[in-house]
Amino acid sequence: MKTTRREFIVSTAALAAASAFGFSPNASAAEPLRFTPEKGAKLRVLRWKRFVQGDEDLWTANTKKFTELTGVEVRVDNEGWEDVRPKAAVAANIGSGPDIIVGWFDDPHQYPDKLVDLTDLATYLGNKYGGWYDVCKTYGTKDGKWIGLPLGVVGNAIVYRESHVKAAGFDGIPKDTAGFLKLCQAMKAKGTPPGFALGKAVGDGNNWAHWLLWSHGGKLVDDKGNVVVNSPETVAALEYARQLYPTFVPGTLSWQDPSNNKAFIDGQISLTANGISVYYSAKTSQDPKLQEMAKDINHARFPIGPVGKPTELMQITQSMLFKYSKYPNAAKAYLQFMMDADQYNPWMKAAIGYVSQPLKAYEANPVWTEDPKHTVYRDGAAIMLPNGYSGPLGVASAAAMADYIVLDMVAEAASGSKTPKEAAERAASRAARYYKA
Repeated sequence: MKTTRREFIVSTAALAAASAFGFSPNASAAEPLRFTPEKGAKLRVLRWKRFVQGDEDLWTANTKKFTELTGVEVRVDNEGWEDVRPKAAVAANIGSGPDIIVGWFDDPHQYPDKLVDLTDLATYLGNKYGGWYDVCKTYGTKDGKWIGLPLGVVGNAIVYRESHVKAAGFDGIPKDTAGFLKLCQAMKAKGTPPGFALGKAVGDGNNWAHWLLWSHGGKLVDDKGNVVVNSPETVAALEYARQLYPTFVPGTLSWQDPSNNKAFIDGQISLTANGISVYYSAKTSQDPKLQEMAKDINHARFPIGPVGKPTELMQITQSMLFKYSKYPNAAKAYLQFMMDADQYNPWMKAAIGYVSQPLKAYEANPVWTEDPKHTVYRDGAAIMLPNGYSGPLGVASAAAMADYIVLDMVAEAASGSKTPKEAAERAASRAARYYKA
């Protein structure tokens, strides 16, 4: 088969793969995978707005490089985190919209029949870069086919001011939930309160609310998808939330994803659950006060609850290629290009690990060790539990997440608008609409 210059460039761009990043692609598994862009191909890509400027800058630069190499024009639109999911659902429903949408969690499982099979590309990348983490396989596949291509994991951890934690009488973040509650109470008493998102926050709200539920042994559904959220374990988790909530700064019931970033940078809170974006904002600021704050910021894993093991949810982000696209080959070539080492490694490093890798070889990126404060975010895909734990991923799990059932339940109980029992009962009723027997 004769290979065109365009095919050659796209399929071999990453074979230069940055040895400076500590590894080389698996040469034996790196047989060129060629997607010939359709004549006159133009692509539209919809993705979430950046919280870290380096993310957007390198994504834009890599996209421009792709266009220069292939001649395929690519328009990238950025939407608020909470807006991507409904726009993707509309596109799937009407059969028109962006060729590629970079969405959240198990969204591809809501409309798998509307998506292009990406098994060839996912297999190629997995073979070349050390394999996919198990949770990425869980999210990306259905019935043995890849319906989404995991771009990475936006890590979530406890972000805190070291000096304020010490002033409250603690050397660091307690390893258990009982100690963590005492820390938050002590920080509130010192006038340096915590704050956790309880509004419609796709990432920060969902992440900590699910951790809270799972850490006490509660679940929305069991292994077979039966609704079991109205349980003593859930009530115990919600009782804990009721004790934790009075330590929060006012206003968290309406917080979306940007809210705790702003509150932390403004000095309103000293502890929250977030990605590395708070630290990035302070560290890269031209304001000397924020640069000093950056020196005081640190990160820690979430405490372990009564269940006795890590129970963390983080927001995986996946690329979806829709069947209505007129240019599926060009779209696959673009995804391949963006995921290959020459593009992915500099992108991840420029964003100081804001999105952690879905492919194991990228653990070698020096971003994780050049600053010890980054390291906690490296292992997101290795330690996280999937949405809908411990039930199967599918239309029901994706819809329940999109409907904020767990987050709303925690907000209702924490704020006292419902008793823990009432909140659990309402969550069970809502979940039953999606998880039908």
